[in-house]
Parts: sequence; C-alpha cells; structure tokens
Amino acid sequence: MASESNKMGLIGLTTIVTVNMMGSGIIMLPASLAQTGAISLLSWLVTAAGAMCIAYAFAKCGMYCTKDGGMSAYSAEAHGESSFFIASYTYYVCLVISAVAIAVSAEGYLQEFIPWLKESPVNGFVGIVAILVVTMVANFKGPKITGQISAFTVWGIIIPVVGLSVIGWFWFDPKLFVQAWNPHHMTSVEAISSGIALTLWAFLGIESAGANSGAVENPQKNVPLACMLATIFTAIVYIASTAVIQGIVPNAELAKSDAPFGLVYAYMFSKEVGLIITALAVIACIGSLLGWQFTNAQVSRAAADIKLFPKIFGDVSKDNAPIKGMLIMLVLELGLAVMTISPTLVKQFNVLVNLAVFINMVPYILSLTGLEVILRNNNVSNREYLIGSVIGTLAVVYSIYGVYACGKEAVFYGAILTLFGYIFYGFIAARDVNQTPSKSISHGK
Repeated sequence: MASESNKMGLIGLTTIVTVNMMGSGIIMLPASLAQTGAISLLSWLVTAAGAMCIAYAFAKCGMYCTKDGGMSAYSAEAHGESSFFIASYTYYVCLVISAVAIAVSAEGYLQEFIPWLKESPVNGFVGIVAILVVTMVANFKGPKITGQISAFTVWGIIIPVVGLSVIGWFWFDPKLFVQAWNPHHMTSVEAISSGIALTLWAFLGIESAGANSGAVENPQKNVPLACMLATIFTAIVYIASTAVIQGIVPNAELAKSDAPFGLVYAYMFSKEVGLIITALAVIACIGSLLGWQFTNAQVSRAAADIKLFPKIFGDVSKDNAPIKGMLIMLVLELGLAVMTISPTLVKQFNVLVNLAVFINMVPYILSLTGLEVILRNNNVSNREYLIGSVIGTLAVVYSIYGVYACGKEAVFYGAILTLFGYIFYGFIAARDVNQTPSKSISHGK
C-alpha cells in the first residue's frame, strides 16, 4: 500500500481520468453529428449532465466496493451472481463492438493516405480487417508493451481536439454556424435524442473512474471531485471542438467526411497540416484499439478465473497474455465487421455506436442500481447516502434515456444479444449445482 507521501493528489487524478475518457471516441463524431446539424450541441449538454452523475456514482461504487470485477462486482451487490455474469458478458460484447467502431474510425482517417480503401465497401472492409488483426497481434506481447503504446498514442487525438477548442475560434464564421444549426428542421427534442447515443459513446470508459482510489490522498473527497472535474473539462472540450468545427467547415461537407478533424485543420491551415492531424488521429486510434482489445481480453480472463467464462479465456502465454481469448475475440470482431458493412463509413460507424451504447447500458444500469446497497453495507452517513442515492438514480434514468435514444434497431438486436447471455449463464449455473439423487423431485401425495 502506498504511503501518504507517494499518493496521488487531486490534480494528478483529474488528469488521469481525463486522459482515460478522451480518446478515439470523439474522432468521427463531428461528421456523425453534422447529419443532424449544429443543434446536436444540445445533446452534448444533456450528456455532460448525465455523464457527471454516472462519474460520481461509479466513483462512490469504486471507493466502497473493493471486490474484483468492477461493474460486475457492483451489480452483484444488489442483484446476485447472475448479474455479475450478465454485466461481464454485456461489457465484453460492448467492447467487441467498440473495437470494430474504432477500427472503422481509423480506416476512415487512413483513406487519406491509401485512396484504394475508399474505392468500394469491400476495400474498406479489407482495411478494417487489417487494422483489427495487426492491433490484436501486437497485444500478444503482454500488458507492459500495450500500456506503454496506449499511454503515448492517445495524445495523438487529445492534442488536436483540445487545440481546435482553443485556437479554432480564430477561423470561426458565425454565419456558417447559423446555416448549419438545424438544416433538417427538427424539434429540439428530436435533435437531442438523435445525438444522445453518439455523445454518450464519447464518454464511455467513465466506469473506470474509481479504479485508482487506493493510490489517492483523501479518496472520499478527491475521487468523486476528480471524476466531476475531469468530466466537466472533457465536456467543455467536446462541446467547444464540435461547435467550432461547425463554423469552419460547411455542414454538407462535414456530414460526409471520413476524417473530420483532418478536414478542419486543412481548412484552417493547409492540406499538409490536415494530413499531419489525420496521421496523428490514425496513430491515436491504433493505440486506443490496442488498449480496448487488451482490456476486453482481461475482462474475459477475469471472468474465466472465477469460472463464469469458459476456461480457454483464462489461458495465458509466457508473456502473460490471454492469446486464445484474444483470438476468439478477433473472430467475433471480424464477424461483426462483415455484418455491418455499409456504403459509407459514417453510416457503419453510427450503426456500431448505437449498438455498443445500448449493450453498455446493461452493465451500467445493473451496477449503478447496486450503489444504495454498497453505501448501506459501508454504513455511510445519512447525508452521504441521500446524495449518493439521488445522483445514482439520476445516472440510471439518464442511462435508460440513452437506451431509448439508441433507436429501435439497436435495442432490438442488443436485446437479443443480451438474452443469449442468459442461455450461457444457464449452463454455468447448472454446472455449479451439486448433483444429488432425484429426492428433490416431488411426486405429489
């Protein structure tokens, strides 16, 4: 256990949480949101408020529930062992979908350097497959290499996005922004709902907010505060960068772009600068994909270690990498990439994001509804319990709204994927039952 002098302060923790949240999630969003118009900025405001509630609730869960399993462990506090499995299973499925979505983002930016990729959807699919295979194989060398690469490459998108939020206003044209505000004449409610899933996608990863509480000074105060400050800062950067880009690039051109941040820097400076930003974005996506794929391999490995996933997911190589589990995950990712091939990358990205957000709301809701039990089990004060319960409930309500905003198709297919999890759990539960003679079967009087 770290001594007080070696523990992290508020600023250090806030920085870590911010970097964890800001990554490839934002990279395609300007193009996706431009299909609604600049009015989609209202979605950011709603999502920022919801994300702060989620961050606070997860911070409290992480502080008081120290069992292995993260969201799955929080869920089991209120809902039992079956919810531990379902939370692990749905989170695993979500990360498989997210990996493909990130690969789509990377491929969109890579097209600027390899035009062959955009000649047909099949060519684009080949590019996505190559990205998924290369990043998965890179993970075979174990956690140390993956961590070092991801920690470096994430700045490839953070720096351009934060930079655009600050200096982009010198190129901002209010008239262009007004023209882009509501090109499809949507109502405010329709516009907000159309962007909720997309904006929520950008904050996914917030569930890890309380993971560092053991290495923090005064965690009861600093962990929730750092999560709130990081979420506020991230929201400001997301909102500012999305707003300013709508006043620089015409909406129609932005909506069909496969590399929106490269495009806006080309408008601001030159084509060469745009290509540099595009290259940085590709690097950031590759690093992010490395991290997410490794995270998912660890999720399935942890579940296998406690016999909730098949044993094969827990087998590790000499480099401590669960290669067999990674290969299974790669097969699932490639299958999903085939099923979601679309004429445009933006459309494929939107389909994947909606499905990923819905699936991820299942463990969110299961785990967030365990907060009250966790707080009671730790005998917190009435005031802390009341604040935690109110904010946790708001987080759950927002998560349910996120499900609604994903649309009928995502909810339909996501529900089917979730229900398959119960089939798998049925076999697991049966395996653990002690087999006894047929005395337990009643034949009546």
